Amino acid sequence: MMKRALLEKLEALLKRQRELEAGFAQPERLGGTEFERVGKELARLKRVTEPYERFRGVEQELAHTRDLMAKPGQEAELISLAREEEQRLSGELAALMREIEDRLLSEDEEPDRTLIVEIRAGTGGEEASLFAGDLFRMYTKFAQAKGFRVETLSTSITGLGGIKEVSFSVSGEGAWPHFKFERGTHRVQRVPVTEAGGRIHTSAVTVAVLPEVDEVELKLEPKDLRVDVYRSSGPGGQGVNTTDSAVRITHIPTGLVVTCQDERSQLKNKQKGMRILRARLMDRMEEERHQKISEDRRKQVGSGDRSEKIRTYNFPDRRVTDHRIGLTVHRLDEILNGELDEIVQALWARERELRLAS
Repeated sequence: MMKRALLEKLEALLKRQRELEAGFAQPERLGGTEFERVGKELARLKRVTEPYERFRGVEQELAHTRDLMAKPGQEAELISLAREEEQRLSGELAALMREIEDRLLSEDEEPDRTLIVEIRAGTGGEEASLFAGDLFRMYTKFAQAKGFRVETLSTSITGLGGIKEVSFSVSGEGAWPHFKFERGTHRVQRVPVTEAGGRIHTSAVTVAVLPEVDEVELKLEPKDLRVDVYRSSGPGGQGVNTTDSAVRITHIPTGLVVTCQDERSQLKNKQKGMRILRARLMDRMEEERHQKISEDRRKQVGSGDRSEKIRTYNFPDRRVTDHRIGLTVHRLDEILNGELDEIVQALWARERELRLAS
């Protein structure tokens, strides 16, 4: 019932689990950081190996039942009961197989991991900034409907109330799989509020979805950071704070820069900035790693590159098209109100199909 490649993969994971458990039984040999890292890896492995071990147990029961049926001279009533048991066990095996495949496909993901979403206005000037605000509201409503917690980390507002850039975190069981397909370029086609002639304009907004990284996973050396403080300001340069509470953090080796000014506390702005910086650095490291991996490994729903156009929101026709799967839905208002389930589930199904095929 199970393909050889899948069986070999599961046995390798089980072997790795046994090795980690042996070391975990002697915590004195592990440092605090290493102990935490091993614990996280074990938890990820067990998500896959536990249903696999149940699968092996049911498989043995099924083999025993079939051996019993094959014995000559069995009573008809016993054979009938054995056939019922065979049917039940076969169904249980199929369900476990599905569970194993689903968990194996997401073994590199932590469903309870907090993520950071960054939305930036792209081409289109003020109209792009206004649409960035629309997407921020859409994602906030989507997250809240799922019971996820949303925390705004950093915002940059335009004079007309649009958003140049916003970073926010989403936390809760299942947050990552619900948001992971959103990274890329989102295009909007509509008549801008600033357009007197009524012409349709096309603007673009980029979205990045980054798993949040803690200090255990990525330690930053103080010598690699430059922290500048300054007075925060609102749209048009209007001062919104009378103290130097805004923070700019530069990661010197890479040149990555993060600014935070939403909080009145310099410490809180620095803490939020460090969360964003770690996520961006890890994202860059992962991107470099993926570039070294064969193209077959990267055959997922889109490449994940935020320069890739993934979706178009067409206001005149009230439709939304996801270009990765060719899905068009004529429910633009509902989608901008956070009702993304139809699109997300279609993307899940397509990714599962492609990854199983590979």
